[in-house]
Amino acid sequence: MSYSPDGQHQPYRSEGQYRQQPYGTSYAQPYEPQQHQPPYGPPQPHYEEQESEETRRPRRGRRWLMAGVSFLALAGIAAGVMWHFEIPPFTDKGKDVSFGKPAGGKDGAAAKQNPNAKALMPTGPKAEFKNSMTLNDGTHVAVTVLDGKKSGFKGKVWVWAPKEYDDPKFAKSGFPVLIALPGGAGYPSNYWMGTDLGLQTSISKWYAEGKSKPFLLAMPVLNPSGDEKGIYWDGSDIPDQPKMGTWLTEDVPDLMKANFRTIKSRDGWAFMGSSTGGFASLKSVLKHPDKFKAAICSGPDVVPDSPLWKGHEKEKSENDPGTLAKALIDRKGPEVYLAFQVGDNENNKKTLPDVQKWIATYGKGPVHTSMRVIPNGQHNAKTYVPGMGEGPIQFISKVMEGPVE
Repeated sequence: MSYSPDGQHQPYRSEGQYRQQPYGTSYAQPYEPQQHQPPYGPPQPHYEEQESEETRRPRRGRRWLMAGVSFLALAGIAAGVMWHFEIPPFTDKGKDVSFGKPAGGKDGAAAKQNPNAKALMPTGPKAEFKNSMTLNDGTHVAVTVLDGKKSGFKGKVWVWAPKEYDDPKFAKSGFPVLIALPGGAGYPSNYWMGTDLGLQTSISKWYAEGKSKPFLLAMPVLNPSGDEKGIYWDGSDIPDQPKMGTWLTEDVPDLMKANFRTIKSRDGWAFMGSSTGGFASLKSVLKHPDKFKAAICSGPDVVPDSPLWKGHEKEKSENDPGTLAKALIDRKGPEVYLAFQVGDNENNKKTLPDVQKWIATYGKGPVHTSMRVIPNGQHNAKTYVPGMGEGPIQFISKVMEGPVE
């Protein structure tokens, strides 16, 4: 017996030999010996008959099997390609998403408010959210284009609600909001909206572990354009520039209030961010302590340093976290809670000592701080998300409310 490439046994065929043929057939056919046959007894079937009955049928079955496998493989490849390029029906990206009950009536009018409740029902008008991605737990990261009425800036905001938001027991509850800001260009995207960093799944995990509130996430663009020339806006209203400070602290919260059940008081509002987003988070809470109570600042700058401040020193000082913290201390409140985390292997070696010095100088009175140094931590979001679960998220969650009615 010989072995074919697919590992199946095949009968050996000897070429160049001849056997006796029945009367009237050609003797030019090559002889293919039979299996050992007894000298007496009924004649054994010819090889061709054996092949027809015993070999051709499994071969035909194998061909059909191989054809089926090939078809399924090609179908799988096609589906994978369609999924990769987000071609329906293999993706739900781009589909309409609505979070909880619609905001108000069919026209998106404001929902009925209870003046004595801590929760704020959606105020409307309802925004048009499109699905950006669906997480394994069925929740959605969705995106909308927000035309900021107060800032005059128009840009994208990604949002996410934890699965608890649709839990019937929280149907009348307002949820806390965490405005998450990226570092780097922060335009035209916000890297916190991607699932590779695990921010959304981490919040769900931390809530289940009792470490965190079940935050709603708002993830706006940070800057009005890219930073190809090292230009960024410090999350501020720099004169003669797009009002990015107003965008972050007024327009984005207004979007969340219009579409989600939120919390009326500042006890339900916080920021988080890394690098320049960490600076904007720190500065936003200190500048507007009447609106926001806490921030998680990861690898942040602690002074405004955009080149766009040139010629605007007064306005620059008004957006300096040190100046803002000193003013807050002098007027003795309101209290704010700032959780810092910095890696001990940041590419900018000044980041850690600068943050430590800032805390030593301003972390007193109503300015409550915590500091976590991340062992072997680098200056990137993949370092900061796990670090948040080791103290910072607990620090702000202890002083925030929600879900509340």
